[in-house]
Amino acid sequence: MGVEATTSATDAPAVAQRPNLAAVAALAGVSASTASLAFSGAGPVSDATRAKVLAAAAALDYAGPDPRAQSLRRGRSGIIGVVIEDRLSDAFRDPMNIAMLDGIADVTGTAGLALLLLTDTGGAADIAVAPMDAVILVGCSKRLDQSVVTLRQRGIPIVAIEAERMTGVVPIDLDNREATARGAEHLRGLGHERVALVTLPLDASNERGALTPAWEAASSAFTTTQRILGARDVYPGVGGFVSAGSFIEEGEIAARALLAGVDRADRPTAIIAQSDLLAVGVIRAANELGISVPEDLSVVGFDGARVDGVELTTLRQPAVEKGGAAGRAILAALAGGPDLPAAFTSELHVGATTGAAPAR
Repeated sequence: MGVEATTSATDAPAVAQRPNLAAVAALAGVSASTASLAFSGAGPVSDATRAKVLAAAAALDYAGPDPRAQSLRRGRSGIIGVVIEDRLSDAFRDPMNIAMLDGIADVTGTAGLALLLLTDTGGAADIAVAPMDAVILVGCSKRLDQSVVTLRQRGIPIVAIEAERMTGVVPIDLDNREATARGAEHLRGLGHERVALVTLPLDASNERGALTPAWEAASSAFTTTQRILGARDVYPGVGGFVSAGSFIEEGEIAARALLAGVDRADRPTAIIAQSDLLAVGVIRAANELGISVPEDLSVVGFDGARVDGVELTTLRQPAVEKGGAAGRAILAALAGGPDLPAAFTSELHVGATTGAAPAR
């Protein structure tokens, strides 16, 4: 006859409790408040006391105060939302976005704040309810108007980089229109009359095609529109091609549409591309078509991105500084200080991709 083994509740293995700050303080022989200051690195705690607290924490396998609990006590998440208009997979192909995010992170990171990347590609409701203390909008369209209203109602500070002016939003501006006009003036000074544009997308659909008045009038892309207007300030009737994004291959597609099969007497002698990546694509397509740059075709870019093997004529923008200004504006707003708007100027750099207009 077998004997059935039984286990009482008192025999069950005890569940180990997670160590807490009080246990660390007791082991170190200090008060809980002193232990907390030792972890935070703030307050009048000697190096010897801090070392004793950290040694006790190591002995108890205690990693430090739970940041979620700290956030609840402060009433803040410690998170800054950064809303980008493109899908993240596309956004990170653009070196200007990376440089701008570096500028934001350099400033906000020193304040112990984390960045939460969001997109406005149909996720406006998510933006309105995301757990964040402040938000930076990057070139976002007017489709976010209602989200901006909701964020303001929540009392969340908002900074916008290269966006239309919105009530209660601190602007960080770039001279997109004026800079493009400087690039166009450079071409006019070289004698160019037949000029075309290769633009960034006009809306969130990221469709490509010929730039038409109706499409342009319905545009929700602020930066794209401003750069078109800058070219029109110098060449009032200028047309062109809308790309599906700031990518080299999109510049190639646009250039073929503008140059392939067009009689030499009718094709553009200069192209203003709204990004350096688009400009590189234009140059590649021109070379494939037997069109020499800059002898037959001048090309102007925008951004000042590092492009191996090509010294572009371009409008160099201060992308890192632009991001840093947005970060400082956010910190000032969170501290209850005055608004810190900023405006930046792009510099015309004349490289090897522009020259005198070819003789008729």
